[in-house]
Amino acid sequence: MKIKKNLASKYNPLYFLTSLGAGGISVSFFVYLQFMIPHKDTPIVTFNHIINYINEINIISIGIIGCLLSMLIFGIIHLYLLSWNIKEYNLFKKHVAHEQLIKSNAGITLMAIPLTYAMTINVMFALGASYIPNLWLIVEYLFPFAIIGFLMVGLYALNIFINYVLRLFNNPKYFSFEKNGNLSQMIAVFTFSMIAVGFSAPVAMSENIVVNAIALFLSLMFLTISVVLFLFLIIMGIKSIMKHGITNGMEVSFWLPIPILTLIGITVIRQWHGLSHNLSPLHSTIESPSLLVLTSVIVSSQLLIGYFGYKIMSNVEYYKSQFNIKNPSPSIGAIVCPMVAFTVFGSFFIHLGLVSNNIIEKFSISYFIIYTPFIIIQIVTLISFFKIYKNLLQK
Repeated sequence: MKIKKNLASKYNPLYFLTSLGAGGISVSFFVYLQFMIPHKDTPIVTFNHIINYINEINIISIGIIGCLLSMLIFGIIHLYLLSWNIKEYNLFKKHVAHEQLIKSNAGITLMAIPLTYAMTINVMFALGASYIPNLWLIVEYLFPFAIIGFLMVGLYALNIFINYVLRLFNNPKYFSFEKNGNLSQMIAVFTFSMIAVGFSAPVAMSENIVVNAIALFLSLMFLTISVVLFLFLIIMGIKSIMKHGITNGMEVSFWLPIPILTLIGITVIRQWHGLSHNLSPLHSTIESPSLLVLTSVIVSSQLLIGYFGYKIMSNVEYYKSQFNIKNPSPSIGAIVCPMVAFTVFGSFFIHLGLVSNNIIEKFSISYFIIYTPFIIIQIVTLISFFKIYKNLLQK
């Protein structure tokens, strides 16, 4: 399938969301391995754990191999689309359309770039852990590089966002509240929360106190930015909606809080683990009931937001006007990320919320019954991704 090239003025930074979606799908398959394969000696599942379960051909090994291949395939698609986007964006920057974009509400779409870069680091870490033998023996040497990588992405994101805000402060006419009848500005929160969750990984996994402390500080900083902006931008978006109505074609933005909640939830869980186990002199553990409350609040909120967004899109026949047509708006790529995020946090809810509190038994009938809706969403996500890829990117 040939992909479009040399879009020039027709390019939009939201095309980066296609690469982001592929990366998210890749990581989502790693999450299944993370929670289903025992790994008591390390915080995350590694190749050394996985290899023990694929020596024999049975339904378990077939499922694991399926997850590994899916991770690799979507990881490659992620990198391919990332490369394509970088090339197209560099051409777009030379066009007058780029200057027009940054002087409008749409300037916030540039945040999709560091958002995707942060996902790339997560994808490479998941693939490395799953495919490289004995990687955990040198992981303490990798964590500082991961911190540096996320810091570079974080500074890049801050630079984009601060310049965007300063342009609006200096020239208020650049921002149109009439065109802000959506939650697309929340992509900035999405980006900062992705960076926060990236920093939280060394907090939870590293045994070096200095690495823990540096990563914790940076993770908390970007988490704070995310929460503050979340509250501010969602109020600003709702105010514009109440006054001017919903912006046509941007209804999918109402699902953006779903991945943001997933990232904030995982960040908090990792920070709790790092504080209680790595930074506490008593090496205490997180109380399971606390995780049940946290995961339940987030999943229930995601369900409410998901249903509300679905009703909004259904009322304007969004799926007919955007999802099922050739050359839809690049914003259509945002439909994949919320479904991926809901599936991912579903695993956290089931294992940290229900299994760890002995509400259900792992691999029991009730376990798979509760998992079924999340797996169905995963299947819908895969179908949606390839449909978007075909309609949006096919030449």
